[in-house]
Amino acid sequence: MTNAMPAIDAVIFDCDGVLVDSEILAHEIEMAVLSDAGLLYDPRDFKARFMGMSDTAFHAALDADALQRLGRPVMAEVGPEMMRLYKNAVATRLAAVAGAADAVAAVTVARAVASSSTRENLEHKLRLTGLWDLFSPHVYSAEHVAQSKPAPDLFLYAATELGIAPSGCLVLEDSVNGVLGARAAGMQVWGFAGGAHMDGEAIARLTAAGAERVIADWPSFVMAFAPRHGGA
Repeated sequence: MTNAMPAIDAVIFDCDGVLVDSEILAHEIEMAVLSDAGLLYDPRDFKARFMGMSDTAFHAALDADALQRLGRPVMAEVGPEMMRLYKNAVATRLAAVAGAADAVAAVTVARAVASSSTRENLEHKLRLTGLWDLFSPHVYSAEHVAQSKPAPDLFLYAATELGIAPSGCLVLEDSVNGVLGARAAGMQVWGFAGGAHMDGEAIARLTAAGAERVIADWPSFVMAFAPRHGGA
């Protein structure tokens, strides 16, 4: 199956949980703040449902759940505290996923970031972890398009900016929403399981969503990717 796949002319990377280990921080903070407000989630369901969403879509879904379960929206109440705690965690605890910089540098075809994060937060995280210069100016956020993941819009936008046909793009994703968006864009997609938030169930969901293979970590990606394009 792998040998029959089209050539790879560009690699499009998700950011949170793929390049930087921010998902585990976000899940920890979001679930704790929501629990204090009376909105409880199973950690596995929370991860499966919300990971990869834009902030706007995520907050709307939380308010819809809160209206149904609690009889009131909660994001106006808890959003500022959630953001304050997350910004502090990013400033003090965020790190690149082990091996990310070396893996990105080994990609000799075109490359970009396509993330559901806001433009400001995305740039901050990439600069903080020393990854910004490996991608700039090809760093694209949910704010570049009307609909973010699982819609294909963000991936198609990145491909257009790179000047590469969607079929020639390989996407690296850790979320079901991201995998669905990449597939809808007509791109090749590999799941990435190297983030600290990933577990066996999350990996199985990536495969079920249509990831063509799941990469355990960045050294494994380099080994799998090099033979596909004849480069490093």
